[in-house]
Amino acid sequence: MPPVEPPPSRWSFGEPLGQHLFDDMVGIGADLEPGTLLAAYRRGLFPMPGGKPGDPLHWFCPVDRGVLPLDGLVVSRSLRRSCRDFEIRVDTAFADVVDACADPARPQGWIDGDIRSAYLRLHELGWAHSVEAWRDGRLAGGLYGVAVGGLFAGESMFHHERDASKVALVGLVGLLRDEYVDARLLDVQWMTPHLASLGVVEIQRTTYLGLLSRALRAPLPAIWR
Repeated sequence: MPPVEPPPSRWSFGEPLGQHLFDDMVGIGADLEPGTLLAAYRRGLFPMPGGKPGDPLHWFCPVDRGVLPLDGLVVSRSLRRSCRDFEIRVDTAFADVVDACADPARPQGWIDGDIRSAYLRLHELGWAHSVEAWRDGRLAGGLYGVAVGGLFAGESMFHHERDASKVALVGLVGLLRDEYVDARLLDVQWMTPHLASLGVVEIQRTTYLGLLSRALRAPLPAIWR
């Protein structure tokens, strides 16, 4: 189903520059309505819950943004072998993927009930998607994020079996490598040592915003149009 544009947000997001030149966090407040989330992603922002229940939302546009160049994914020999052991599916278990990513046993968990509900609504409207690695009829790993034009904003990933989340990432890159590959942008928010080992690099905020502007003019990958 092509994505359905929700009512516009009642909030306005300014440019994530100016007084925020050296801060990753560029805003506080607003809400998680679909229109608000889409407006934020189109301006380069993404939400995180506040530190305590009842705290306002925090909005981030990192000074150093983690992105995965689509021609830079590092696929080791062992990962290439693992890719043969899993079946890639798309959007068949979105809620299960989000729930696995939100597992409270995971360190530094941030996906609360409000975030879960918000992205389930985005999924129902055709904007949020999961890429899943299955084996023997079991969901073994996956990732989810938001697709707006040529942007895929990755939110979180998980695995129950070795390499399963990496296999899902390989599958996502395959979906994005089409005739519009030069305009597409795979955003992972922040670079970590694990993501760096897969080819993720850091770019400056201004560079990211320029790439984002171009990506938003590209069409969605064919599977989500």
